[in-house]
Amino acid sequence: MAKAKTAYVCSECGYESAKWLGRCPSCHQWNVMKEFTVAPASPSKGGAVVAAAGLSRGKARPQRLSEIDASEEQRIDTHDQELNRVLGGGIVPGSLILLGGEPGIGKSTLLLQTILQMNDRCILYVSGEESERQIKLRAERLQSFAASNGPSPQSGGDGGGLYLLCESNLERIFEQVKTVNPELLIVDSIQTMATESVESSPGSVTQIRECTTALLKYAKEQNVPVLLIGHITKEGSIAGPKVLEHIVDCVLQFEGDRQHMYRILRGIKNRFGSTSEIGIYEMLSSGLRPVENPSELLLSQNTGELSGVAISAAIEGIRPFLIETQALVSTAAYGTPQRSATGFDIRRLNMLLAVLEKRVGFKLGAKDVFLNIAGGIRVTDPAMDLSVIAAVLSSNVDTPIDRYTAMAGECGLSGEIRPVTRIAQRIAEAQKLGFQRFVLPEQNVHGLDRKAYPTIELVPVSRVEQALRELFG
Repeated sequence: MAKAKTAYVCSECGYESAKWLGRCPSCHQWNVMKEFTVAPASPSKGGAVVAAAGLSRGKARPQRLSEIDASEEQRIDTHDQELNRVLGGGIVPGSLILLGGEPGIGKSTLLLQTILQMNDRCILYVSGEESERQIKLRAERLQSFAASNGPSPQSGGDGGGLYLLCESNLERIFEQVKTVNPELLIVDSIQTMATESVESSPGSVTQIRECTTALLKYAKEQNVPVLLIGHITKEGSIAGPKVLEHIVDCVLQFEGDRQHMYRILRGIKNRFGSTSEIGIYEMLSSGLRPVENPSELLLSQNTGELSGVAISAAIEGIRPFLIETQALVSTAAYGTPQRSATGFDIRRLNMLLAVLEKRVGFKLGAKDVFLNIAGGIRVTDPAMDLSVIAAVLSSNVDTPIDRYTAMAGECGLSGEIRPVTRIAQRIAEAQKLGFQRFVLPEQNVHGLDRKAYPTIELVPVSRVEQALRELFG
């Protein structure tokens, strides 16, 4: 019997080394080299697991580019508008999708209630974490709530085409796959899967990589989509080597605070669609409910005017929504000022505070500044700059902003308000929700049909100080 060897793999980028290194030569991260055992070479290792199960279609051969059929393939409808939007219109046949998220955030619930609606498909749900009875009880709970609330787009079906398999051995899974011949395969979770060709425990770097590679080979050769559920580490990255994200076609992140009812489905990588789309869900006792109008969810219903609050018209993907920016500015009690941001880039907040101090003359160097994006959502739209500045100054002078005023604009280092994209959709969303004023960059006014917005006043600004005068008088 060949002797097993020891190697070290970077948990961030997958770089392999024969000896331990304090710093990875590839990604330059410290203390990320993990030890694992390399199994001796065997003919069943890697993608050969699929061939051993009798699922391989033979060896590939070179083809001319002109001979390849590039017609648009029919996507699989998940009957979930939010999930379809993030995926780019549905599940692409033969794709490998990875859904990551913290334990208990609702990954299994999202996929289970989705496949319960797909009655016209033969689906195999493989679980290495729960028993058939646990999954059955959860499915019945989702179905009973859906039936008691009446028919809706989220009502679950009877699960007639759904097969459950509680197994963690990859070879035995492929044997059952050959018997069932599913149209969709779900693996929950990839960290619990193990193949006999690797002599290491489930969840190790080698096991995760080999199992994912075998599932990728099966998905491509059989043209069957595979959905993997993966846990994330304390640092927020998907557990396992970073190379796992390079193998799959699509990486979805399911995020949110377990203490709140809102969940965000975000596309990190997508070979068949945009990565700027997000899906918003509300966690209820009946499962996850897609939120069709996120603006009403993200805006508070306070009737009084409060200082430190500004409404911004942001865009994620193709969907505009209004979001509440909250700021608190107070005198530094411990000498060293604190800067904290939730849902917003802290480095961009420091840049905006520097612009306020240098270009506008507000002295915030000795004050604590706390920023929060309401609803637990994380935004990267540069059009949020204007609302962040307005909320900070509103809290600093303790003067509220008119609650019927929305805004959008990017702030430059010289204090200018730069134009933003798709301003017409932002204004239309604010007008639909009853806002009466909209502060926007002056360059965005050119070519804008003002007659299309009869119930909202457009206030163009070109500098930060001009915007503050319009907001605070």
